[in-house]
Amino acid sequence: MQILHIPCLEDNYSYMIIDEATKEAAVVDPVEPHKILRVAQENGVDLKLVLTTHHHWDHAGGNEKMKQLVPDIKIFGGSLDNVQACTNKLENGDKLSLGADINILSLHTPCHTKGHISYYVTGKEGDDPAVFTGDTLFIAGCGKFFEGTAEQMYQSLCTTLGSLPKPTRVYCGHEFASTVEPDNVSISQKLAWADQKRKTGLPTVPSTIEEEFETNPFMRVDLPEIQEKVGCKSAVEALRKIRELKDEWRG
Repeated sequence: MQILHIPCLEDNYSYMIIDEATKEAAVVDPVEPHKILRVAQENGVDLKLVLTTHHHWDHAGGNEKMKQLVPDIKIFGGSLDNVQACTNKLENGDKLSLGADINILSLHTPCHTKGHISYYVTGKEGDDPAVFTGDTLFIAGCGKFFEGTAEQMYQSLCTTLGSLPKPTRVYCGHEFASTVEPDNVSISQKLAWADQKRKTGLPTVPSTIEEEFETNPFMRVDLPEIQEKVGCKSAVEALRKIRELKDEWRG
């Protein structure tokens, strides 16, 4: 299984998932279709699937053009989201396949939008799994609660995504950084690493589920010390408070 990063717009990523045995490919959130087609041609792959995480224009806005450019392509999106040009609506737990070796599991991760889907992808034996989290889970952060609640985000982050194998690579829709724990050595090391990546023009994705539990305050809200730092007494309350602090932050 090969995964290609495709920078789009100002701070978005599309991703191309390639089955190396058959050269069939899926693309996640292809917001700049002509760029996607160029990458596909350069890599000699046959685009079969569009995996849309949610309906916002900077993720789903290229779907109509993709359908025009590749008429046979299947466009997937959550059944509760109004995803542009969607041909196949997904429920939580639906399974897809790509090529000879790739399996894709649909995970309903609502809050940012009510029908937001994350895609858990596995390849042949020896490949680390990957999850494409759109605007639910960012590197060291999470998306805004546009259409949901803190309870839903907690379920999406800490239960649904948090239950994935720790080596699972995390590919998010945007690059992002946030910290509530200035004394957390893992966060300090991650920030230094990210700064170096930025200076050399390299992406800071992917992370892993294990790294997010070490460095992402939104996934650490079960810890009493995190709740205490933000003056809360439950994980959901702490998650809501940290999101409010982030919304107001202008650093």
